[in-house]
Amino acid sequence: MQKLLEQLTALHGPCGYEQPVSEWIRDTIQPFVDEVTIDPLGNVIGTKKGSKPGPKVIMTAHMDEIGFIVKKIEKNGLIRFEKLGGHDDRILLTQKVQVRTKSSYLTGVIGSISAHYAKFDDATKVRNHRQLYIDIGAKNVEDAKRLGVTVGAPITWLPSIDYLGDDSTGRFVGKGFDDRAGCAVIIKTLQELEGKSFSGEVSAIFTVQEEVGLRGAQVATRQVDADVGIAIDTTAVSDTPEETMDQTLALGAGTGIKVLDMSLISHPTVKEYLIDLAEEKQIPYQLEVFPGIGTDGGAMSLTNRGIPTGVLSIPSRYAHSPVEVIDINDLHATKNLLKEFILSLSEQSQFPFIKK
Repeated sequence: MQKLLEQLTALHGPCGYEQPVSEWIRDTIQPFVDEVTIDPLGNVIGTKKGSKPGPKVIMTAHMDEIGFIVKKIEKNGLIRFEKLGGHDDRILLTQKVQVRTKSSYLTGVIGSISAHYAKFDDATKVRNHRQLYIDIGAKNVEDAKRLGVTVGAPITWLPSIDYLGDDSTGRFVGKGFDDRAGCAVIIKTLQELEGKSFSGEVSAIFTVQEEVGLRGAQVATRQVDADVGIAIDTTAVSDTPEETMDQTLALGAGTGIKVLDMSLISHPTVKEYLIDLAEEKQIPYQLEVFPGIGTDGGAMSLTNRGIPTGVLSIPSRYAHSPVEVIDINDLHATKNLLKEFILSLSEQSQFPFIKK
């Protein structure tokens, strides 16, 4: 799982520019599925058939990460940018970024005034991202163009992944865990299903443009006539000391079984099934009620005639920053519960809203 996480987070794929991720995932899952395609929007859809009749299951995670896009090159070579996805302007200053050109990747930094000028500035001011700029070392417009920068070039945080503390903590810090960690869970599940007998059919969907409105999931899930769906995403924990934290979700306490967020009220039958299965298999879990987030599960639940949908959440600290933190035990718990969910299904498995 660690190697998958390292490979996935190294890829450059902000919203709408996921091509490197789509291609890598397609090639990686090909040996473990019966069929894999990339649809016109960029979603990767892999299908794996079981050895026995049963329900059609979607498991989905989004490939895109938050990022930026080049808006303008100033005369002195500095780059103005727009956001792709949700950012907190307070953390942008002095962060390293990576600009993707047609032929290479450029390291840049979001500029800020020197500390020596701070006494002449308003220390309480948070500058809007449109007032900020990225420095790639270019001396002028021509120099920036020589480096390959064009208006519309995509930008992400500079790739990084490290142990938080050391390898004894089991915790990782890096960019893009939202939601490459979810992608790693699904890929690992496909690998571990290889050679196992299960009922029905599994569609593994890796979506684009989740961070700008669940757009990929709206297109991809309509292509599958599914009986049940499970979305995998990260979620923000509330276990740090800030006054807004309510201590309801914790890092290292197990996978989050979604109850409610701003995009979805989890299907009660699916939610209870996941809870019962986690308890039966002794997989650590916590219940998630968090209206501050939305996932592809929300879009999937509204697909076609409505798909009974649940969500498994990977707890995360410092979400949507270059230093997201996750716990490997939560990652394994999420993968284990997803795999056990698929293996537990039979030809008779149904997820009605009202149980008869």
